Amino acid sequence: MPPAPLGHILFVLHTHLPWVLGHGRRPHGEAWLYEAAAECYLPILRLLDRFEEEGRKGSITIGITPVLAEMLVAPRFRDGFVAYLDERSARALADRQEFEAAGDGHGRNAAESWSDFYERAKRDFVETYDQDLLSAFARLQKIDRIEIVVSAATHGYLPLLGRDESIEAQLAIGIESYRRRFGRPPRGIWLPECAYRPGSAWSRPVGPARAESRPGLEEFLVRKGLRFFFVDTHLVAGGAPIGTYDDRVAERRLDAARDGTGLSPNEPYELTASRRRKVAVLARDPRSSVQVWSADYGYPGDGAYLEFHRRRGMDGLRYWRVTDRRLALGEKVAYDSIAAKERADAHADHFAALVVDTLREHQQTTGHPGVVVAPFDTELFGHWWFEGPRWLEAVLRKLEGQVEAATASSFLAEHPPRSTIRLPEGSWGQGGHHWVWLNDNTRWIWEEVYRAEDAFIEASRAIRGRKSPIASRILTQLARELLLLQASDWPFLITTVAAKDYAEARVKEHVGAFDRLRTMLERANGDGISRDEASWLAEIEKRDSPFPDLNPDSWTLQP
Repeated sequence: MPPAPLGHILFVLHTHLPWVLGHGRRPHGEAWLYEAAAECYLPILRLLDRFEEEGRKGSITIGITPVLAEMLVAPRFRDGFVAYLDERSARALADRQEFEAAGDGHGRNAAESWSDFYERAKRDFVETYDQDLLSAFARLQKIDRIEIVVSAATHGYLPLLGRDESIEAQLAIGIESYRRRFGRPPRGIWLPECAYRPGSAWSRPVGPARAESRPGLEEFLVRKGLRFFFVDTHLVAGGAPIGTYDDRVAERRLDAARDGTGLSPNEPYELTASRRRKVAVLARDPRSSVQVWSADYGYPGDGAYLEFHRRRGMDGLRYWRVTDRRLALGEKVAYDSIAAKERADAHADHFAALVVDTLREHQQTTGHPGVVVAPFDTELFGHWWFEGPRWLEAVLRKLEGQVEAATASSFLAEHPPRSTIRLPEGSWGQGGHHWVWLNDNTRWIWEEVYRAEDAFIEASRAIRGRKSPIASRILTQLARELLLLQASDWPFLITTVAAKDYAEARVKEHVGAFDRLRTMLERANGDGISRDEASWLAEIEKRDSPFPDLNPDSWTLQP
């Protein structure tokens, strides 16, 4: 009989992008989705299928946000992705010809590798996965290779939403989308940005103060039948927050730093909600996570890896390596794929040893097996860190037989929480609190969100009982615009300055659409609306079209 594993590792890949279909192509917009599908989602699917074909052990948890799931099944994505892959292949061919004419053999080989990469992506997308990535993930869940967790509908930043009805709707609509796409209810949730707020007296941080007593997020989760969620280390263990995305934020903060609690992040815990219903909490392991996330010494910053920021031309392919993070882009040297693969394998060795050491120490200290929770953005693996999928596969192979790579649900079934705790407010963002999403540059967004929340509740109550099909259509689209406005992506992109102009424009687009719909709803009656208004409504319904079965009653609080 093989020896019992030292413990468990939960790889949790959070897969999310905001709604970009119909909202620009490059440099920001639909290209984000196409790049992630080619560089992240397809490689992860290939990895998981290889493990299944080889009969290997090892499962992971994947969060697919409802808004991303809605995009992946849209015909616009399927057609656009194939066109994107053809365009990238053509660009690689043109680069190869130019390198060859210049006598640059290294460049020619690199361009040929890119050509192979995109041709394989198209072949897999069209032939292997029948242009349906979501069904491929659903299939893997049915055979327990992965567990898919849900999230809020459009990744709304739940602790800062101004009304409980908005939290209710973000969760209800997200769960309904999950049921429709995956054929079963979700068991766990990825809270957007791992952001949690306990029950307390609360007042809107911008605009007129409106103090009220609000329930903690766990109350909403248990009512929806959700059994677990994830938080950052400091919410359980205390101390200084690790901070995620600090390589994209100029300011270093410790907003949520506090004394240590003595609680280990390598144990599951539970929160008690009303009526004594409970939900499990899994905290990020700090030692392993910092090796991937740290801007200063994380693996992705190694000089051998592909440089993300330098491209050939304005929108070209990447042919250079990181070299040294302190160097200007023009000083980067040519990429060596063999050297990069060697570093990925070495980093996998290092990470696997770190996980084994962490679990061995935990077992020696407590007398029972522990868990390493390793949560990352899926888009890190292959997009930001091109070699990431290779690293992940190597880690899973190296840990097999020593540490059990499990899904969250399977781990909790075997090792239910031993202790009940209370959590403070916070997130996994820089500073550990809400600063990344609420600061002097983003306050105006929250003013618009709060205004729109109030206006939507008022409008939905005003038309209750009216039997007007056109009014129902307008209210439903009004709900979609509110959901899209609430996405946490817009303040994040403004704070990180990654796509500030695009994010600001998107907020203004959704505010403008919301206000126009609100005005139309006030005028709509049994005679309908004008021809121009009807034309615009059809256009906006086509552009902003997630959640085809959206029900405005989702904003009704459940007992």
